[in-house]
Amino acid sequence: MGKLAARSLRYRIGGFAATFLALFIGATLVMACGGLMETGIRNNVPPQRLVGADLLVTGDRTHLVATSKKHKKATTLPERVEIPAGAVDKVRAVPGVRTATGERTFDAAVLGGAAESKAQAHGWESAALTPYALTSGIAPSGPGEVVLDAATAHRAGATTGDRVRIAAHGGSATYRVSGVATAHDVPQATLFFSAADAARLSGRPDTLADIAVTLAPGAHLDDVRKGVTEALAGQAAVTLLSGDDQGAVEHPEVTQGGEDLVALSGVVGGLVILVAAFVVAGTVALSASQRSRELALLRAIGTSTRQLRRMLLGETLMVAAIAAVAAWPAGPFVGRRLYDSLVDSGMIADTVRFSQGWIPAMPAYGALLLTAVLGGLLGSVRAVRAKPVEALGEAAVQKPGLHPVRIAAGLLFLAGTVALALVTALVLRGPVAASTAGPTVMCCAIALALLGPWFTKLVTLLLHWPVRLLAGPAGRLAALNCRARTAKTAAIATPVMLASAIAIGNLYLQTTTAAVADKAFADNLRADAVLTSAAGGVDPALLARVRALPSVAGASAYVTSAAHTEKPHDGDENKKGLPLQGVSAEGVAQTLAVTASAGSLDGLRGNAIALPETVAHRMHRTVGDTITLRMGDGERADVRVVALFKGHEGFDTALTSAELLAPHTTAGLPAQLLVRAAAGDRDRLTADLTTLAAQHPGLKVTDRDAITAAHAQNSRTQASVNYLIIGMLVAYTALSVVNTTAVAVGNRRKEFALQRLTGATRGQVMRMMTVEGVLVAVVGLLLGGAAAASTLVPFGYALGGAGSISGPPEIALTVIGAAAALTLAATLVPTWWALRSRPVEAARA
Repeated sequence: MGKLAARSLRYRIGGFAATFLALFIGATLVMACGGLMETGIRNNVPPQRLVGADLLVTGDRTHLVATSKKHKKATTLPERVEIPAGAVDKVRAVPGVRTATGERTFDAAVLGGAAESKAQAHGWESAALTPYALTSGIAPSGPGEVVLDAATAHRAGATTGDRVRIAAHGGSATYRVSGVATAHDVPQATLFFSAADAARLSGRPDTLADIAVTLAPGAHLDDVRKGVTEALAGQAAVTLLSGDDQGAVEHPEVTQGGEDLVALSGVVGGLVILVAAFVVAGTVALSASQRSRELALLRAIGTSTRQLRRMLLGETLMVAAIAAVAAWPAGPFVGRRLYDSLVDSGMIADTVRFSQGWIPAMPAYGALLLTAVLGGLLGSVRAVRAKPVEALGEAAVQKPGLHPVRIAAGLLFLAGTVALALVTALVLRGPVAASTAGPTVMCCAIALALLGPWFTKLVTLLLHWPVRLLAGPAGRLAALNCRARTAKTAAIATPVMLASAIAIGNLYLQTTTAAVADKAFADNLRADAVLTSAAGGVDPALLARVRALPSVAGASAYVTSAAHTEKPHDGDENKKGLPLQGVSAEGVAQTLAVTASAGSLDGLRGNAIALPETVAHRMHRTVGDTITLRMGDGERADVRVVALFKGHEGFDTALTSAELLAPHTTAGLPAQLLVRAAAGDRDRLTADLTTLAAQHPGLKVTDRDAITAAHAQNSRTQASVNYLIIGMLVAYTALSVVNTTAVAVGNRRKEFALQRLTGATRGQVMRMMTVEGVLVAVVGLLLGGAAAASTLVPFGYALGGAGSISGPPEIALTVIGAAAALTLAATLVPTWWALRSRPVEAARA
């Protein structure tokens, strides 16, 4: 049977080529997603500036949150966790430690020159850890001195002895460049101040960002690690990092990025495997069904069922082996391209090292083998198990009915679709409904694929008479063909349905979510202008000067972070954290569209909080009650509820005072000052703020339109990742459209020959196949539209009404046009090729 399988591959290149493409691309995509998951799990960020440290001691950002009364989940705190400055002496005293350097890290910006240069600033004592070497000048030895790295000095047009203005910690000052330093392979712009200036500019003289440790000769890392842990026990919760893990201290954003990448690759990989299973199974099953007569002949001459299964399994394994070999280099290549796209979108930092070993190949090959073997065996099960006497007769007609297991599975997924749609429409509210709306379209698509012949027969019955009336004799024959070949029509229409359902459902889901987020942001913002700083934090003392301007109606400090509720327990918010906005009580009513339904926003001073009504109801708290928060930097804070307000559905964000929230952020300062213009003074406001900003170098003025545009652009950038994923899945299913259609049409040479022998011309056959291709495309698009509606209609109701779905109509028009074009091309090209041979020769084939 092995020789027979090999010869089958040799003489059936077309059918097996389609199977090979489906298997190869499916395995490649799964392997690429596996590489992204491995990258996220390893999350390797090689150290650059701290490469000289053997061990880094940093604040522990891991926090265990209670997701229920019995279960806890580890999550990452959103802000940097500082450690006491006194910990340096204790670490330095540990046996085996040669040096222990306390590091201060804060944002700064060099003003002037060709362009404004943002940089990270540190004390000069940490320069030896890279090491940085002075190419000119000397180290900063006193106040008002700074060392620039060579690239920053070049951009600023500064040399040793020059004076430059640097913005840091909400202000700016002029510093003398005491020296210029260089280091190998450190792309981050870096400044070095004296120890006293670094402590002052960091805003936290009593704490440190981390402690860099070098080992004495002969010391063992594990022994020192244990000694440091014991020395700091009870004083600070710390994490000890070595090797590539040290890079997370330089780039703390990679911690959350790694978690997001693992989640994204897992979801995408699952979707790819699911789609691949249908694409491969459909392609293999259709190819096998075209061989019903061949298998019937083998059964009639005495071939056993076991021998046929061995032959089919041998064919499938040969094709799968070739696809596996081809996917081995292609998987990492595609994974690297996806990684680059995610870096460009800003989802992950470019400092994370892409990792793809042999492990991701295992699930890819497992999925390849499983889908290929099951698809081939299930697709030919009826021909293999047929009785020899009945085999030849059954090979000439369509097999009626569906397997009971397939019917049960299809009805199960259909019930799951209804359940998800009801939860989306009736239980959830706002953009959070996308969490169930997204899986709904796949659940419905699977149900339609499993029960495809039933739905295809229903749609072709509805379209039968319109097609006959509009397309004449060619339409009549095409409609009869589709009705007589319901199973094969369903096999061709299924990939069209999958592609259109995934594209329309997910793309409009994404555009609608982005539109709702943009609208919520714009509706919540009443400020006409925003003041920001080049160094990332604004001095709150500027509020008094801003409010004193005659064109200002109100102003508020503004800072964002997140916290976890520890008392009372709030499982829903603890899973992802409660978003917080820090504001000023005197200006929040003028700058944000928030109206208290209970209590007063004037009480947002000190340890106070205003809760959305939904969050307060879930916590069973009201005005005057106290809740305990675990802030973003790990500190606990008991806050009193001073107001309740009606929040935007799906955007439940609590309000706190800026003076409470800002110190618990990495910057330690408000990020912005929101300013509302007095009636009719919007233009004058911009002029007044511009004048004020000129008096404080590093301060920037942005108007309302620019703020909303920047938010929308950020949403579109984040959405580009989803567009990439959707495009990848749609492209794969589009390949299946071409595969299945070409295989189905290419095996109808004898039918075309008989039509021509009875008087039909080539043109008439081509017109018949054109109408048939359009009919198949319409069937697939109608079913795909129904699957997309199963997610979009409930999601629209969750947002407030069926008309809430938003997005350009060009999406639907492009999907419809592409599906019709692909189906017609895959239908007419094989038909034209089949009609090239003489009818008599084709009829004998």
